[in-house]
Amino acid sequence: MRVLNQRAVLGLLRRLGAATRPQIAKDTGLSKPTVGQALADLERHGLVRPIGRTTAGPGRSAVVYEPNPVAGYVLGVDIGRERIRAALADLGGSVVARVDERNRSRSAAALVRTVTDLAARTAADAGIALTDVVVKVIGSPGVIDQRSRVVRHAPQLPGWESLGVVDGLESSLGPVVVENDANLAALGEHVYGAARDARVFVCATVGTGVGMGIVVDGELFRGARGAAGEVGFLPYGESSSDVRRGQFEDAASAGSVVARARELGLTARSARDVFSQARSGNATALEVVRVEAERLAFLVAAVAAVIDPELVVLGGGVGSNVDLMLEPLEAALRSMTPLAPRIVAGSLGDGAVLSGAIAMGLEAARELVFEVTL
Repeated sequence: MRVLNQRAVLGLLRRLGAATRPQIAKDTGLSKPTVGQALADLERHGLVRPIGRTTAGPGRSAVVYEPNPVAGYVLGVDIGRERIRAALADLGGSVVARVDERNRSRSAAALVRTVTDLAARTAADAGIALTDVVVKVIGSPGVIDQRSRVVRHAPQLPGWESLGVVDGLESSLGPVVVENDANLAALGEHVYGAARDARVFVCATVGTGVGMGIVVDGELFRGARGAAGEVGFLPYGESSSDVRRGQFEDAASAGSVVARARELGLTARSARDVFSQARSGNATALEVVRVEAERLAFLVAAVAAVIDPELVVLGGGVGSNVDLMLEPLEAALRSMTPLAPRIVAGSLGDGAVLSGAIAMGLEAARELVFEVTL
């Protein structure tokens, strides 16, 4: 019963942010002495802390308590083909350190070393030891097979599909959660971004690759084998020369945007360059954008028919250019289907995967810290 009372008090403080003993007693239905004992236990174990006293209202002032944000930390890592990002947050959700660098790894072993070094550097920047991190969540392209502990369908990362990758990460970092990056982007947009009020939505990330996270009633939907949302494998146009990459990914990813631009005589080093020229009014670049928008309309139509989302969030280096693509995308969508969900740009930019990793880590870490401490 004592533990249940402590859990109730701590849970209320996490929902409210801060509260006094009388307020906690009123909101939980517990007696003031019971709340006082629970607060004393939680404070003794470093899970809550006093932050001042009330000053307004009649009568004596009361001590204000909040959950102790430094009772633990969570680490999020976003592994992409071009860049690797890491962020460290306290239990209050505040990011206390972030590191971002180019991915120069050309083997799985080198990538494990890079992630390990980046994690240690991020912790050092925050002034803590890596051992103080309660939960570590790593976002990766591909399907994460939790039973065999293997990452599948991640050709962008050399060697990343080989046996022992997850074991190698845990050997260097301790226990880790490895999750699909598009799933984490969807979770990030749900907790912190453009989909906070959506019950059923998808987050499609279009960049170096194409992926999608699906959220239903606040929970990620992964499918039977973790492959739900692997929309890069949707059949599209002519057969792909590499079935491991996927027909739709071949047709709509950043590389295909650059290839189409060059076919039309436009000098472009990257998809970002194409969209930049389109914003400047370049007619050829605008034509490339229109074709890309029509291909993404096919994706939205397929997803709408199967999942019926109320909202489609577009992110990634290509997908985030909704301001340029929305009009031709919606026009193409109307010619394909009567099912037309609302389409918006993600609001977290290149931090979406990290935000999702932090959100997932916080949910687990807050419970784990309570269980271990008490």
